[in-house]
Amino acid sequence: MIRAGAIDATTVVAHRLEDIAYPKSAPYAPAVAYPEHEFGAVGTEPNPVYDGVRATFAAAGLDAARFGTAEWNPLGELIAPGETVVLKPNMIKEFHPRHADGWQWVLTHGSVVRSVADYVAKAVKPSGRVVVADAPQTDSSFTTMVEMLGFDRLRDLYADAGVEFDLVDLRQEEWTNRDGVIVSRRALSGDPAGAVAFDLGDKSEFTDHERRGDYYGADYDASVVNHHHTGGRHRYLLSGSVMNADVVFSLPKLKTHKKAGITVSLKNLVGITADKNWLPHHTEGGPEQGGDEHPTYDLGHRIERSAVAALQRLSLRFPRLGTWIHRRARPVGTAVFGDTESVVRSGNWWGNDTIWRMCLDLNKLVLYGNPDGSMRPPAVDQQRRHLVLVDGVLAGEGRGPMNPDAVAAGLLLFGLHPASVDAAAAVLMGFDPERIPIVRQAFRARHYPIADWQWADVRLLSNRPKWDGVRLADVPPGSIRPFEPHFGWKGHIERASELQSG
Repeated sequence: MIRAGAIDATTVVAHRLEDIAYPKSAPYAPAVAYPEHEFGAVGTEPNPVYDGVRATFAAAGLDAARFGTAEWNPLGELIAPGETVVLKPNMIKEFHPRHADGWQWVLTHGSVVRSVADYVAKAVKPSGRVVVADAPQTDSSFTTMVEMLGFDRLRDLYADAGVEFDLVDLRQEEWTNRDGVIVSRRALSGDPAGAVAFDLGDKSEFTDHERRGDYYGADYDASVVNHHHTGGRHRYLLSGSVMNADVVFSLPKLKTHKKAGITVSLKNLVGITADKNWLPHHTEGGPEQGGDEHPTYDLGHRIERSAVAALQRLSLRFPRLGTWIHRRARPVGTAVFGDTESVVRSGNWWGNDTIWRMCLDLNKLVLYGNPDGSMRPPAVDQQRRHLVLVDGVLAGEGRGPMNPDAVAAGLLLFGLHPASVDAAAAVLMGFDPERIPIVRQAFRARHYPIADWQWADVRLLSNRPKWDGVRLADVPPGSIRPFEPHFGWKGHIERASELQSG
């Protein structure tokens, strides 16, 4: 089990900021001339995020003997000089549909990336490499988000300091979406390190799933995802940059999620894939047919699904005419069947039995996968390092992941293992990890274990006395501001209502 400072894989640091705000100006320099600071000038505006990340690493006991000196290198216990570290933020989409500033509770903020990157860069010097990489939603602009988040300024900052720092869009294609319909597709160069194909076969979490072959992926053509997940195959195409890295450092946003319940580090790995249409997102049909598309797959839903499938096939076969018809049919369909932001469809509910399997398969591949597509032995002590720091300064509740409401949670969560961090996140959001499949099953994964301990035994270290030293199972409910779940999950994942009274 990985261990450093005062923490191991069963420990999570939960730091609460006193000043819940992001700095406004890239490259988000610290406002304090900390002894160990060495990249760029000190900033002129307050930066509570940098202060908080620093305090979080200190609370973890990392390199404690040298804290307060120029030699303090907290991540040096976890990352060695010369290594390659991939920083994986959440870059899903460049705008919020209802709020001009809403991207701040949808995307990992650039100040969080800067704060972590400073200490990562210090650890990998003089010959290491830092890579910020993601595969955003296909109809989003990586370039726009790089500018919004100040990542281009960070690249220049580290280049001036002699640190190799790269920004990589892992996607192979970008779409233009109009009125909810794909109207054009543009090929991208993808990951310069290429892509690595894996087949988990009978080691996949899908092995005993009843409806193999009826999956829906990320594009209109469902034959692609089903080709990769049928006949005993369970195949994924992952980023070469990620699979060649020594360390994956996940920097997720703290949010609710329509398909998975919550999206933190376990779900964040969807963004390391080279082709998201290899990923099953839900299983077509209703529970009566073994699917999880909708809780009550009645005649109306069957008619809707047939109509949508026909329009998608038309768009693929006749891009101009089909897309034109598809766009004009969308408003009619919304009027008849309801809007996705208010109606459950496409696996956006607590009964989704598909997406957690896909996400945990990706976590197995990050922990055990080799750059040549082979797998390491299935033992916890063979795992690749997968560290996590969660941006919960401004978090998202309700209609996540792209249309949430803001929560001024002021939280930074840090840990050495994604399953423990996500369990802590769920509890501190007011949810029961046992009721969220992606969290619960991470502690029960088969063949390639993700965590060989129990979520209830994970312990917090915190600057909040009510949390400090407490097991997750014993966190006082009255010490938490509960998040509102996505409406498709409401009433199914919260901690018992009588415990919420405090």
